[in-house]
Amino acid sequence: MNYVYFDCFSGASGDMILASLLSLGVQAEQFQAAVKGLKLPVEIKITRGKSMGLAGTRVQVRTSVDSPARNFDQVSKVIKQSKFEPEIKEKAISIFRRLFQAESRVHGTGFARTHLHEAAADDALVDITGSCWLLTKLEVDRVYFSPVNLGSGSIKTSHGLLPVPAPAVAELMKGYAVYSSGEQTELLTPTGAAILTTLGECWPEKPQLVYNRLGYGLGQKKLESQPNILRAFYGQSDLLELPPAVFQIEATLDDASPQLLGHFMNKTLDLGALESYLTPVVMKKNRLGTKLTILAEADKMEGLIEAVFKETTTIGLRYFPVARRVLRREITEIRLGSQKIRIKLAFLGRERVNIQPEYEDCRRAAEALKLPLKKVISLSLEKFKERDKNGK
Repeated sequence: MNYVYFDCFSGASGDMILASLLSLGVQAEQFQAAVKGLKLPVEIKITRGKSMGLAGTRVQVRTSVDSPARNFDQVSKVIKQSKFEPEIKEKAISIFRRLFQAESRVHGTGFARTHLHEAAADDALVDITGSCWLLTKLEVDRVYFSPVNLGSGSIKTSHGLLPVPAPAVAELMKGYAVYSSGEQTELLTPTGAAILTTLGECWPEKPQLVYNRLGYGLGQKKLESQPNILRAFYGQSDLLELPPAVFQIEATLDDASPQLLGHFMNKTLDLGALESYLTPVVMKKNRLGTKLTILAEADKMEGLIEAVFKETTTIGLRYFPVARRVLRREITEIRLGSQKIRIKLAFLGRERVNIQPEYEDCRRAAEALKLPLKKVISLSLEKFKERDKNGK
């Protein structure tokens, strides 16, 4: 598995993402030839430069005419008519869809009626489709990014003076780890935020990386206290899969019935919780109670929090990011009589360390074959090991 990890200590923008990926070893001429497939009146200048003494690649997209304001359908049409591969077109359109959704929510306009100028300009089209092309060229399977430095202060917009982060950025980064180092400028742009949150997964803590390439993408700003650089770490991860950012939601109850809690547990799993469980606790005044614990990825948080308040009796909860590691997994199948049973395999590096028949498949097979469940599990393991031994 090839991955790219973006270290966003100085924010991120579309051109910085482009530059950091280019500096991982892609030929500038190949990139420029690919971007010509967009058929836009742009000139792309790729140079080497420095920011506070650190060398990197800088990308500047220059337009010969003013770009028109475009709605989502118009942007999609430009991408669909380009010469990029279908996979690249699909990724680019998904990034723009997320960007337009954020802008439409911020401005209270319908999705179809939302028109963007800067975020849908020719240079943004190059930034987004170019990033998708580079990730494909580098054969990147997974994209990760660090907590993002937003910057601070205010920015001038067509809507007046607004605080950093810009409204669209604030909308796009909901549920992701962000911070500010105090630089009085915008460090994370809407284009950068859309690329990261559509294609990538935020890793709140520094992951353990084994990388063999490192790219530096230079931004266009001169900052007071730090270089304006985006670092891209590229490598292979066969040992562990880096999972998405996970949050833990907790609440304690002393007035909820078992029937209510049982229903709620099923509801959380339907809403996408990774885990959901109940723990008996002793609360204040020595009252017996129950602690709810839910593990969920960032994009499932809002729905689960809403469910906690609607479906239980609590009037407050707490949530926080948690570190988690999972082994690489594969699914295979065996047949037991007329029944199909999936077998989950877990790997630590190249070593297979766990084999487990899928419970629901075994339960259904036990009913269909009129056998005890433990017998079905045992036979499933024997069948898999026999097939594995014969190399089938």
